[in-house]
Amino acid sequence: MLKKILTFTFILSLLGMQTVPVLAAACEKTVAVEHLDVHKNAPCNVVTITNLRKTVEKGNVLVFAFDEKYFSKCSKAGDIVHFVVPQALYTCEGTLVLPAETKITAEVTNVEKPKWFNKNARVSLIFRQIILPDNTCINIKARPFTKDCKLKEGPWTTAGKLALSTLTLGIVGAGAGVGFSFIPNPAEIGTGLAIGIPIGCGVGFVVGLITPGCHYKAKKGETIFALLIDEFSVCNNACAK
Repeated sequence: MLKKILTFTFILSLLGMQTVPVLAAACEKTVAVEHLDVHKNAPCNVVTITNLRKTVEKGNVLVFAFDEKYFSKCSKAGDIVHFVVPQALYTCEGTLVLPAETKITAEVTNVEKPKWFNKNARVSLIFRQIILPDNTCINIKARPFTKDCKLKEGPWTTAGKLALSTLTLGIVGAGAGVGFSFIPNPAEIGTGLAIGIPIGCGVGFVVGLITPGCHYKAKKGETIFALLIDEFSVCNNACAK
């Protein structure tokens, strides 16, 4: 008799374990489909709202800010980089998705050093985790929202490097022209400048083009866009505060 009772109890337990998830799933209902307005070129901007959670769909673009200085010259694959959500993220319809100062961790997967002919460094990383203010951790998968999914210095930094090289060697050329003209005839200084400056600037421009490019660096607070490779969900009570 005891054996039959134990068997019956065991069967009821198994049935209960299988029933709970089904009931939980049945109780979750879609309340609304809302939208994010973070980046106009985002492949997707949909956020599905249920009575239990908010699901940010794959293809959404989010904005994160560096929580520390970053310099690619001092970085390598496997390093962890810390970001924050710079301001509270709401849907266009007014639902809070991520509170301000939510922390984000990312892992560096590769660092391409600057190369000759002015090719800048490139940093590959993947965003791994969201840490809410209440210390709730949510796994995510996202990459920088750039043309090649890598971080690199923009064209203005490269242009500045070329300008500096051109100016520096232009000054050197001007000095050399003045020196060479002054020795035989001080009256020919103007001619020396007219010859030295163009030559120096030309050499400086060429040198700037063929030398290695710039390392990637970011200040604390500098923002970047991130493309979600997979969806993630935030429980409604996690953002209650």
